[in-house]
Amino acid sequence: MTKTAFPPSIKSRPVYADLVARPGTYHLVIADGEGAGAVVDLLAGAAEPAVMLAVMHVVYAPGPNGTDEAAVLQALGAAQFYRAPTIAAMLPRIARVLLDAHMGTQFYLAGTEGLIGQAEREIMATGFPHTAIQKEHRGSTVRRVQCVHCKGITESVRTDPFACSHCGLNLFVRDHYSRRIAAFQGVNIDAEDPGLVPAAVERFK
Repeated sequence: MTKTAFPPSIKSRPVYADLVARPGTYHLVIADGEGAGAVVDLLAGAAEPAVMLAVMHVVYAPGPNGTDEAAVLQALGAAQFYRAPTIAAMLPRIARVLLDAHMGTQFYLAGTEGLIGQAEREIMATGFPHTAIQKEHRGSTVRRVQCVHCKGITESVRTDPFACSHCGLNLFVRDHYSRRIAAFQGVNIDAEDPGLVPAAVERFK
C-alpha cells in the first residue's frame, strides 16, 4: 500500500517520514501489515544492503486488515526474522531483543500507528534516544484509543464515535496522542446530553 498522508493536526499528533538507512552496529526492524513495503524500500535505498542485512533483526506481525507479507520480509535474508501472530504477541519478543541492544543500534518502525506507538514505547523505556527511532506509516489507519474516563484501551477503532469496549461510554476520538500509553484519547461525546449521539462514521480503515 502507498504511504499514508495525514492532514495537519495538533502538536501531539504523531508525524511520520520515509525510513532511511543509517550507519549502525545493529538494525532492529519492527513492522506490521503493509509496513513490509517500507522495509523493502528501506533496503532498496541502502548503499550496502548486504552489510545492513547481516546485522538486522526483523520482527513482523500481520496487519489489522489481514495483510500478511511475512514471506516477503523473510526472503530479504536478514540475520534474524520473527513472525508474530499479533502485535500483543510481538511485544515480549521486542522486550527480549532490547535487553541485548546496545549503543549504535538503529530502530526502524513501519506499519500501523498501533504497532509504531507500542514499539516506540518499548524502545524509549530502555533509554535509547528518540533520534535513533525512525517511523513510517503504511496501511491501515485504525486507531488504538484510550477512554479518558475508565482508562481502558480499545484496539483497532474504525468509527467515530464508538462505544468504549470497557465501560460502554460513547466516545469521540481525538487527535491528541499519548506516547506514554501509545494511544489516542477518546472522550464521552454525550456527557451533557445522554443519548444524543451522532451516527458513527468510518473514519479509520
